[in-house]
Amino acid sequence: MTAAGVRLVWLHLVSRRVPAALAGLAACAAGLRAGLAWGWIAGSDPGAQQIPMLLEAGTASVIAVAACSPFGEQERATGRWLPWLRLGTSVALAGAAIGALAAGAAGARLADGTLAIVRNVAGITGIGLLSAAVIGGALAWIGPMAYAVVSEFALLAGWTTPWVWPARPPQDRGGAMCAAVVFAAGVVVITARGPRDWVHADGGGAG
Repeated sequence: MTAAGVRLVWLHLVSRRVPAALAGLAACAAGLRAGLAWGWIAGSDPGAQQIPMLLEAGTASVIAVAACSPFGEQERATGRWLPWLRLGTSVALAGAAIGALAAGAAGARLADGTLAIVRNVAGITGIGLLSAAVIGGALAWIGPMAYAVVSEFALLAGWTTPWVWPARPPQDRGGAMCAAVVFAAGVVVITARGPRDWVHADGGGAG
């Protein structure tokens, strides 16, 4: 990659506050490690699965908010590499979130294991990216957190639908397929369209 290409990627990452997003992902991983070390997440009962689920939704919220563009329509009109940058950033942050949580759970007995982390983070990230495209990146955290609330209820109530995959066993094929479909949809939409721009009264845009 040329120096100009490296600079373009770096400016895109900085404009999306990716360094701050990585710090947020690390904080979620630290929270998971603390919960495991201090016995807050013990056993396989529904109550023990609630904290990991919230942390997974937290990482998805961080990724969704990082899709927010400070430049709006101007960037859309001038950035021919923008879709590829969106794609790379979203997928890389999702991978970083999975890696961070897996590292936070390493050596400990997380009830559903790493497989559930991969499925849950990917699927809820897809919800976050779709939320960014619909309501804007700054509010995109609402989608993952609302889904986490539904998942908490589903876990306690014993729902079996695969569309609420965090409540399903980690080896459940239907849950994994639903999560994969939502993640793919989120990545495709955010790559092609980007986050929604909100135009303020002063004529400025935020997305």
